[in-house]
Amino acid sequence: MYKIQTLNSISPIIHDVLSAGQYMISNEEPTPDAILVRSAAMHDMELPESLLAIARAGAGTNNIPIDKCSEKGIVVFNTPGANANAVAELVIAGLLLSSRDIAGGIAWVKASKDEPGLEKLVEKKKSQFVGPELRGKKLAVIGLGAIGALVANAAAQGLGMEVVGYDPYISVAHAWALSRAIHRADAMEDAVKDADYITFHIPLLDSTRGTINAAFIKSLKKGVRIMNFSRGELAVAEDVKAAIAEEQLAAYVTDFPCAALADTPKVVCLPHLGASTPESEERCAEMAANELKDYLERGVIRNSVNLPEIVLGMPEGSRVLLIHRNVPGVVSSISSLISGRGINIQNMLNKSRGEYAVTVLELVQHPDETLLAALGKLKDVVRARLI
Repeated sequence: MYKIQTLNSISPIIHDVLSAGQYMISNEEPTPDAILVRSAAMHDMELPESLLAIARAGAGTNNIPIDKCSEKGIVVFNTPGANANAVAELVIAGLLLSSRDIAGGIAWVKASKDEPGLEKLVEKKKSQFVGPELRGKKLAVIGLGAIGALVANAAAQGLGMEVVGYDPYISVAHAWALSRAIHRADAMEDAVKDADYITFHIPLLDSTRGTINAAFIKSLKKGVRIMNFSRGELAVAEDVKAAIAEEQLAAYVTDFPCAALADTPKVVCLPHLGASTPESEERCAEMAANELKDYLERGVIRNSVNLPEIVLGMPEGSRVLLIHRNVPGVVSSISSLISGRGINIQNMLNKSRGEYAVTVLELVQHPDETLLAALGKLKDVVRARLI
């Protein structure tokens, strides 16, 4: 029986995937085979030797110590696209919130509820909350993954906006998903040129941290409105605040609030609501549970952020999976050790990703514990397990 630890409240749909007959699920399991997590911080957490995999019910994995997991042979999964619709819908709301001061208008009405003749006062005061329509305006979508593609299509087809997208790493699947109405830019500078609205859907990396800074904002059309539903650290908060004060930036909407911007006029900070819908949480949990099930039971690796994709059918023999450093000589030392025990390798699959690789062997004879232990002690092998 596999033991699964949950670090957050996870949708009960996981029990439909991880059956009680094969899985024991608890939030206090001390020696789990796998962990299901949403937002819990894991960087200071002691990772037990039993741990084979971590599945994040969501896209971002900056709460998980990826490098540490790789060194210990722990596969880290995420659930890209499972929360895409929920986030995309909120981005559309963000476009409206940035364009017309809806939040300010609501706050004024609440503050004025005891004013005499409120109904007539509204007609005098409403002009301070006026803003432009979206139709016909230019929207730059930076990042055309699952969320960016949905936003681009909705803006072009549903809102009548002129949409330009930029993504140097766009996948074939996401490219096919784009409407023909979306214009593709070859550089971010070309996409944001003369844009009335810009929305970011890119990962937080060392190369993207602080992208929305003073120099970038100054290069934009005066009065541009920026949406940041990716990560707060993409923006330099003080630069955003200064650009608002100088009216270079007409509005900034983010799903990642910070103290520096929380009460800044023309800045809308939402409390990280992007994926907070029951439908999204259920899809993420179901997808994460299936990823763990496939890996634990068959060695299949899909949507890993630290190891290569490994697509496998049902075992044709005794299946052994090894995670090792991606250096010369490892595969030959593995096959030499096995052949030296008089065991025939029926099938072999080897794939790499960055500094690490995965080798899957299907053996004619069933390996004993001493062989598995010997494989695990080979130089540069960090994990050996019998599926």
